[in-house]
Amino acid sequence: MKKQHEKIANREAWIGVGLVIFNFTWWFAFAYGLGKKEPDQYTYILGFPAWFFYSCILGFIVMAVLVTVIVKKYFVAIPFDEEMEEE
Repeated sequence: MKKQHEKIANREAWIGVGLVIFNFTWWFAFAYGLGKKEPDQYTYILGFPAWFFYSCILGFIVMAVLVTVIVKKYFVAIPFDEEMEEE
């Protein structure tokens, strides 16, 4: 049972690492990809520069939805009470 818990925890940790890498890549691509123009050449969305809107505002929304979906679909609730009784 302990090995199964470790396997699940390891898988979920790697999913978390993947989410962090995706989040950083999203942020970096939009912040530095769109943000390297001169400020007078920026396009604006809802009053924010496009690079800020896509990297910070939309990125937060995308990550919140993505994390919620992945946690509900792929993460498993592990009962720790059973593990304590076995020890």
